[in-house]
Amino acid sequence: MKYQVVIGLEVHTQLTTDTKIFCGCPTRFGAQPNSQTCPVCLGFPGALPVLNQQVVEFAIKAGLATDCSIAPRSVFARKNYFYPDLPKGYQISQFDLPICLNGHLDIEVEGEKKRIGITRIHMEEDAGKLVHADIPGVGDNSCVDLNRACTPLLEVVSEPDMRSPDEAIAYLKKLHQIVVYLGICDGNLEEGSFRCDANVSLMPVGSKVFGTRAELKNINSFRFIKQAIEYEMERQAEILDEGGRIIQETRLFDPNTGTTRSMRGKEEAHDYRYFPDPDLVPVIIDDAWIDRVRATLPELPEAKRARFQSELGLSEYDAEVLAASRELAHYFEEALALFGQPKAVANWVMGEMTRALNEDGKGIAECPVTPALLAQLLQLIDKGTISVKIAKTVFDEMYKTGKEPAGIVQEKGLLQVSDSGAIEAIIDEVLQKEAGQLAEYRSGKDQLFGFFVGQVMRASKGKANPALVNELLEKKLKG
Repeated sequence: MKYQVVIGLEVHTQLTTDTKIFCGCPTRFGAQPNSQTCPVCLGFPGALPVLNQQVVEFAIKAGLATDCSIAPRSVFARKNYFYPDLPKGYQISQFDLPICLNGHLDIEVEGEKKRIGITRIHMEEDAGKLVHADIPGVGDNSCVDLNRACTPLLEVVSEPDMRSPDEAIAYLKKLHQIVVYLGICDGNLEEGSFRCDANVSLMPVGSKVFGTRAELKNINSFRFIKQAIEYEMERQAEILDEGGRIIQETRLFDPNTGTTRSMRGKEEAHDYRYFPDPDLVPVIIDDAWIDRVRATLPELPEAKRARFQSELGLSEYDAEVLAASRELAHYFEEALALFGQPKAVANWVMGEMTRALNEDGKGIAECPVTPALLAQLLQLIDKGTISVKIAKTVFDEMYKTGKEPAGIVQEKGLLQVSDSGAIEAIIDEVLQKEAGQLAEYRSGKDQLFGFFVGQVMRASKGKANPALVNELLEKKLKG
């Protein structure tokens, strides 16, 4: 390759506060257009913003989770620009004195670990939304919905440390996982709760001087972000190969064509004419406040994965899957507290549980099989009351009905057969029926043992105790 890509990301995470950052309007998604507004978020003259304290605490959480320094004093600024859905004509954000500075996230791509720097995390308000619609009797129109105006955001700005689309996606997925774990963002990409601007440039391989960047604006899908970066790399390489010059600009990604198109010239900081917002006092944060917030932090995914491996003896893969979501990890640990065999619980959570939820398109929070019910099922297997095969049938019934496993076993007559005489009778019947296979086994085809086990289990409708079947069958075959 002639060129090395340089990628920096700006991620906007919408916070899960009940009200907006500077007023008491609700932040619910999907409400009627312009039904969640007031003079403050509409920017009426004389309306004064009041900072939502929870936004500050969420910002501190994000900073602590990404190893940022928390500024003892941060200041809100006015970022001046015109856009139809920005009613004040400026956005309240932070500029030279943000709340969090100099953090990092560690990622892993193809077995290689890398540290990605985080320049800053700052608080700001969101703009509204333009809705392009065909209105009967009027025609194509652009309508303004200001429900989202003044919704609280954290902007997480990375260093330009990523050198491939895969590194960018690894960074984004890890950041997404952290903010959802913290409970400060719902992470819903489709609703725009987690969206990204990507700054992409090329430089000759071996060079230390970055090329001119293009900013890819407001992409809300990991797949689209990767596609947009890959296309932009190809576009810029083609221009450079032809002796052309890259223009610094903002570009939009079209998911239908997989291409980017020019939106406007890229602004620099001075174009926004930042100045401190005269209506908002500086945010002062002391060590005691930081300590109070730190005490509320959950165990984060990386620490949870390490603990699952070191304390519970789970494999790296199992720990990765179970720690992927806070809800899934919580479910696993609740079930484990009731049935203390980590591998058995992990297998059922990652196996039957995940299969059923995926088929229904549900999350773990909607699962009708509670941790207590799953633990009861595993106890029945452990006691030999039912076999693993029967347990899967019982689980399916639990999932459909929410009933306790013992009741299902009793109701459907699924108790495991552990009576030696009954199992021997089934074995004798199978060996008599499969006389040809029996002769082959006794002539040296030992691999047929599994065949006979399967036939006995089938004849018992899965109820025979598998360990006892193996023991008795081995004796019979030798005889």
